[in-house]
Amino acid sequence: MLCCSEDDIALAQYGSSNSGRMKTLYRQGLKHRYGSLMQIISGVHFNFSFPESFWDALFGKQDEKTRQNAKSEAYFGLIRNYYRFGWLIPYFFGASPAICSSFLQGKETKLPFEKVGGTLYLPKATSLRLSDLGYTNSAQSALKIGFNGLEQYLEGLNQAIHTPSQDFAKIGVKVDGEYRQLNDYVLQIENELYAPIRPKRVARSGEKPSEALSRGGVEYIEVRSLDVNPFSPIGITAEQIRFLDLFLTWCALKDSEPMDNCELECWRENWNKVIVDGRQVGLQLQIGCHGEVLDSQSWVKRVFADLREIAKHMDSAHGGNEYAAVCDKLEAWNENPELSISGQLLAKTKELGGLGKVGCELGKEYRQKNLLTNIKRIRLK
Repeated sequence: MLCCSEDDIALAQYGSSNSGRMKTLYRQGLKHRYGSLMQIISGVHFNFSFPESFWDALFGKQDEKTRQNAKSEAYFGLIRNYYRFGWLIPYFFGASPAICSSFLQGKETKLPFEKVGGTLYLPKATSLRLSDLGYTNSAQSALKIGFNGLEQYLEGLNQAIHTPSQDFAKIGVKVDGEYRQLNDYVLQIENELYAPIRPKRVARSGEKPSEALSRGGVEYIEVRSLDVNPFSPIGITAEQIRFLDLFLTWCALKDSEPMDNCELECWRENWNKVIVDGRQVGLQLQIGCHGEVLDSQSWVKRVFADLREIAKHMDSAHGGNEYAAVCDKLEAWNENPELSISGQLLAKTKELGGLGKVGCELGKEYRQKNLLTNIKRIRLK
């Protein structure tokens, strides 16, 4: 997480058209609601869909409408399982165990931060970007948006963009002739829903995301809980993508019972535990609302027993053993969580005396590699 003052951060400008001005005003609203600092936090959005051959194998031949409904239902099953087990992503790939101390800027926190140089960190944290200090909207915790099907999801989303917020009303919509936000609802627009995963369909011109979903059902899903990987010059590695192939396929194939609000809150609590204390060996996670608990490492072993079966089929289809190798590597990380990305990054931060120094060192390294690559390309020409 980068730090600077609120006044140093310029709003994105999208031109003078009506749609462009609305996009800028939306971000003006975000600034007033959460502060400009939140808008400099970056993550990786990973869009994922299955080919028609996958659905043919799963459902057999279907007419267009039946296939559309079946795909939407299956994608929502995937989403529910993602809420149940998606904490695996920050567990392995979280890359924000530390923040610049100025990032808090007077915010109160009960988290027991430790300090190195100008950096605050939690010893076992994985992804503070996903915590209440990151890209979040605490007002959304009261929303009851369900994931048991397209109709329920759209109904909850529609209610959210029409639910007034007392806190946001205090900001004002138009003050002294200047707009401060699009409206004073909990969500200004649908995209303000900060979910770790979203059902999606490519929208037509002028069409809202919910209208696109209502028209054609779920076309793909958007995974939103990946931190930018600082150890990759492009922010994500092929190994991470292969894991997502395995994990999201498993989420689609695994039984996925309907999820009530109690279970959803339980799994959200598990996510929070992994986000702030995920590398703690023996971290206890609750299974549903029934009081049963299991430590995170044992959970990982259960899941990977299934992932290895999927890896066999993917390696057979593609040739080689790259998917099995990903399982090998991540199971070793599970045995020693300090090998995970957050563990590596925190060790580097302590070694160099601060997160900013790590960023500068990696930036110089990637710049040099890119310069050498460009020189080689020029010579080849």
